[in-house]
Amino acid sequence: MNDFNAAIIAEFRANDGVVGGQFEGVPMLVLHTTGRRSGQDREIPLVYQPLGESVAIFASKAGAPTNPDWFHNLVADPNVTVEIGAATAPFVARVAEGDERTEIWERQKADAPGFAEYEAATTRVIPVVVLDPA
Repeated sequence: MNDFNAAIIAEFRANDGVVGGQFEGVPMLVLHTTGRRSGQDREIPLVYQPLGESVAIFASKAGAPTNPDWFHNLVADPNVTVEIGAATAPFVARVAEGDERTEIWERQKADAPGFAEYEAATTRVIPVVVLDPA
């Protein structure tokens, strides 16, 4: 895990899920996946969108041309653990498709315009992942 992510996760855990700086006021979670090759626990802080009991996350990788490693991990094993606030719970990941994806993605771009910039920076369709309670 790089130092940037480690610092965000430390701040997240020290403040019951609240992160300041560029993420102040933004809903954040910590996603735990299992490395598809290593079998090791991987942790990544991500912005999320609440969807009732479920949440949506976005494999934007800041508009990079490839999907992030965590996305490949959860496609290989959709059983994940998620930290939201001070709570930790199991979830099952699925990639949103069609109208569901469009609705969630358009709302995310409206709520956080940086995601529109990520979309403009890449030729790939940025995956939207829904995490449903296990």
